[in-house]
Amino acid sequence: MQSAKKSLSPQGAQSGDGAAFVTHLECSATGKRYEAGVPMGLSEAGAPLLVRYDLEAISRRLQRDDLARRRGGFWRYAELLPVARAEDRVSLGEETTPLVSLPRLAARSGGGELSIKDESRLPTGSFKARGLAVAVSMAKQFGLQHLAIPTNGNAGAAMSAYAARAGMRATVLCPDDTPAVNILETAMQGADVFAVNGLINDCGKIIGAGKSEVGWFDVSTLKEPYRLEGKKTIGIELAEQFDWDVPDVILFPTGGGTAVIGMWKAFAELVEMGWIGTRRPRMVAVQAEGCAPIVKAWREGAAKAAMWENAHTIAAGIRVPVAVGDFLILQAVRESGGFAMAVSDDEIIAAQREMGRIEGLLVCPEGAAAYAAYARAREKGLIGRDERAVIFNCATGLKYDLTAETQSIDRHAPIDYGRFV
Repeated sequence: MQSAKKSLSPQGAQSGDGAAFVTHLECSATGKRYEAGVPMGLSEAGAPLLVRYDLEAISRRLQRDDLARRRGGFWRYAELLPVARAEDRVSLGEETTPLVSLPRLAARSGGGELSIKDESRLPTGSFKARGLAVAVSMAKQFGLQHLAIPTNGNAGAAMSAYAARAGMRATVLCPDDTPAVNILETAMQGADVFAVNGLINDCGKIIGAGKSEVGWFDVSTLKEPYRLEGKKTIGIELAEQFDWDVPDVILFPTGGGTAVIGMWKAFAELVEMGWIGTRRPRMVAVQAEGCAPIVKAWREGAAKAAMWENAHTIAAGIRVPVAVGDFLILQAVRESGGFAMAVSDDEIIAAQREMGRIEGLLVCPEGAAAYAAYARAREKGLIGRDERAVIFNCATGLKYDLTAETQSIDRHAPIDYGRFV
């Protein structure tokens, strides 16, 4: 734990703001309670901390229909978020991301209802904006000045942008084969960026070991409580877009797993508040065959996932050999009656091209992995034709190397118009 320059108790929060309803932090492994008004990392047990709210009080103050009269993307859910003061909310103009129907792709998979939630419309072009906006806002509330993060690309870009907006220093460590555009955008937004000859877990070890010497605060995935709260807004937003009747199946590309864990937490809170019924979606964790620790653990019935050796995949965002929240991902998958599935890089490339050519969507490799898993799951009968399924595009495809072929024309030579027929 890093000491705060200032702290704020839930009782001191402004009425109607998020922290007015925060009761405590809770160890996800042991259930031990911790104070919510100071910066925290992992629990004493080395497990992620979860933010807990007085959901009954929120239900008395806020009705789900009230949300339709609010603007501002996921910040509309202020009561269900931990940021105490509106002035501490660091924003880059977030909007609700669209839910796009994919009828032609669904038909190619044998029919059914398939939609994609396109998170590329968020600031910095990825879903990482949700978690980092909330984490940086909490850092601002606590008076922290220097944040550090290990990243495969998009999380570092999001943190650097929000940290710059908040006037904070940002240090980002990434594998040296991180997509160049991620490295450049992160540096352009003011972060000190360092390429490491290793994987994201190696970057995380360097940051963790440097906390006492450098004095930065570690915002690694699930190593502080608040990125998860930002990610849970995906679930609230999705439920709202389905008119509070949630989809049957959610397929999400899974690395560190905050989106899967966050959505499952969101659905549990919405059930307790009476905003949705007791039925929740089946959660499907999608990984790449070259890095599939969660899939392996799920198949073996293990409670935790072993370190994945020699991790490799073109989908950099899900190249996470070990996740601190592995047991929470597996718990969400099993409690929901879902499953875990790994797809090959060839399937990812084919799916990316198919989505562009059939539906006009330029998705990231991770988003393509989700569609590849859906197509295979439909083929194997793991998802029924009568089930409403949602996949996610985590980031814009423009951040990655593209493989489509183009042709050229010599304007000085005779034009062979037959080639266009």
